[in-house]
Amino acid sequence: MTHFAFPYRIGVDGRTAGATLEEHVEQLIALVLFTAQGERPNRPEFGSGVRQLVFTENAPELATALQHLIQGNLQRWLADVIEVRAVSVAAEDSRLNVLVQYLLIETGEMRVTRLVREA
Repeated sequence: MTHFAFPYRIGVDGRTAGATLEEHVEQLIALVLFTAQGERPNRPEFGSGVRQLVFTENAPELATALQHLIQGNLQRWLADVIEVRAVSVAAEDSRLNVLVQYLLIETGEMRVTRLVREA
């Protein structure tokens, strides 16, 4: 089954651009993590707002809070697609590194996704 690519775009063949299941899930994870709450008018509670925390103090307590925030949001919004196994977060200057280890429910395959965002 082909999934839509994110962001939505038209492919070289003039049709909606597609993505493999693995690419689609990685794009969904990035969407949940880097969408600010209130950014979507029809679903204001969607997202985690992680991007806003890039410039906060880099403390162990913040990293722990971010790990729980990320894991909770992924479980809330993607529970039918993935089972989150581990999350690690590291903030370095204006860069946020997020590592998510998860089970892809459709295939039973363990995957690891690394997301990096610059502020």
